[in-house]
Amino acid sequence: MTYLELSEDGGGAHKYYEVTVAGTQVTITYGRIGESGQTKVTAFPSEAKAQAAAAKKIGEKTRKGYAPAVRGVRQRRAITRRAMASTRSTAQQAPVLWRFDSGAAAFGIFVDGERCWVGNQRGDVYTVTHSGTVTGRFRLPDGVKCIVADDFWIYAGCDDGRVYDLSGKVPRSAYEIAADVDIYWLDINDGVLGVSDRAGRITTIDYEDEFQWARSGSGDSAWMVRCDEDAVYHGHSNGVARYDTADGTLVWENTVAGHVLFGWQEEHSVYAGTARRTVHRLAKGDGRVEAVYQCDGAVYSCATSPGGRHVFAGDNHSSVYCFDASGERLWKLATGCGSAFSMQFLDDRLYIVTTDGSLACIDASEAAIAAARAGDVPQPVDVKAAASLEVVEPSAVLETVLETGAGDGVIVECVKEGERLRVRVVTPGYESWNVQFPKTVREAGARYVVDGVRSAGRGGFYRAYGEIRRLL
Repeated sequence: MTYLELSEDGGGAHKYYEVTVAGTQVTITYGRIGESGQTKVTAFPSEAKAQAAAAKKIGEKTRKGYAPAVRGVRQRRAITRRAMASTRSTAQQAPVLWRFDSGAAAFGIFVDGERCWVGNQRGDVYTVTHSGTVTGRFRLPDGVKCIVADDFWIYAGCDDGRVYDLSGKVPRSAYEIAADVDIYWLDINDGVLGVSDRAGRITTIDYEDEFQWARSGSGDSAWMVRCDEDAVYHGHSNGVARYDTADGTLVWENTVAGHVLFGWQEEHSVYAGTARRTVHRLAKGDGRVEAVYQCDGAVYSCATSPGGRHVFAGDNHSSVYCFDASGERLWKLATGCGSAFSMQFLDDRLYIVTTDGSLACIDASEAAIAAARAGDVPQPVDVKAAASLEVVEPSAVLETVLETGAGDGVIVECVKEGERLRVRVVTPGYESWNVQFPKTVREAGARYVVDGVRSAGRGGFYRAYGEIRRLL
């Protein structure tokens, strides 16, 4: 067994790499120091080939700066939690239809036409129907920073530095951020990941989980990143900047919207919630201020109705607001369950996740808001998760199936290209493009069957979706 570590001062890399040879089998375990990490086991035709493969891996790591170490001497680095003050609102109560206590402070949320996703700082991710029934539970290794969607795929960014794909039955590690990046927020567009971090940087990673570019912003505490086809919008303590997706060229920077704590986007505008008690709407093209929405406290989150017709905000006093597009405040009401760390609007309902760990559904229809302002609100339903609900954890273990049992699935193969493993479709009728595929299950020469693949919007690669099974 060979155990190596790479630990740099000043918040740099803090990783380990362990290689164990047992007969013809090589086991590699790697990750951040102090964590269980990920394990990959490979069998070789002979003991000599296993020893040679292990020596090659060790050599690669030592050339990158890894050195022999004793496990347990260096300790895991502290992880930044989003701890912000929250006080009780003095406003009238909002019409909360139901609320679900996730068990810890939460600011990961995504809502689509089928369900709501909520992730908390304990690493729990739940799925809840729009009517308030808990239907699923995932347990990720560490606190969930945020939950984002990219077409079919749902991703959760976590404090262990990884981004997990939650689209299948079992979470799979889709991206692994560099060990020196303390994730604050992330967004994904067409397979390209944007990551904002504690140091105020913005980093992009491509569909192969490989670094594209990074830029240091003019501030720190970068809580905002939003990605579209052409650009990455980055918000930090000193404002908002736009970078070109392809090469990281700075297009514009607006320092008026300083102390950014959250970001949202529509087709032509980005929205920045700030500690200055405002939400700024900025034009994507040139960064000019299009409107300002004034709140009574620091803005922890914001969202819009389709097209930006209405703008919603949540402050640090457990209040939520609604404005028209021009900036006129229409109402302010109390959540009754903490300050909204994140929010999303869908079909006349405002969904929020809060400092006390609640996922709450607020009826934001005109009739319900008018009744609430007159003092008439429904009694919220307290949603509970069934004790028998299965807890699903990430895994690199795959179900195996004979090729004759592949059915209508698409067969892909892992091939070695230089020092890298790539995955390509072997089912006839497809381009010879690479396939976005979890690195933790790749093995040279192995074949897999997936439910399907889709061409990326920009072309040039496929994205596998659904369950992954290994072919025997």
